[in-house]
Amino acid sequence: MAKIQANPSGTRTIEITDEHLRTIEQYQLFRDLIDSNGFVDEQVLDKLKLNIRSLLESESGKDKQLLDLCLDVVYHQNMKAFGLQQLVLLFINWKNQSNADLGSTRRAFQGTPFN
Repeated sequence: MAKIQANPSGTRTIEITDEHLRTIEQYQLFRDLIDSNGFVDEQVLDKLKLNIRSLLESESGKDKQLLDLCLDVVYHQNMKAFGLQQLVLLFINWKNQSNADLGSTRRAFQGTPFN
């Protein structure tokens, strides 16, 4: 289990489990989510919410893990663009750890912007 900052001052956090990260990976929720400018803003968060909503309405979206991700993380009262950026960084680090056998040495740092 990990915690991400939900705001720049660090006064609000959201708990993220490995199950949440596996669900993000399973549904490829971050694929093509962020535009080429690299900014994570409220529009990106809205896009993620719409993508998840459409998955939940489809037959493949009848998944408890996806619903848990929505309730615990994406629709969390503290989730804003900064929190989503931190979630993306956490996911990148988690993927790098799971691919450590491939010799990946990159690390994304929480609390830092993409650009």
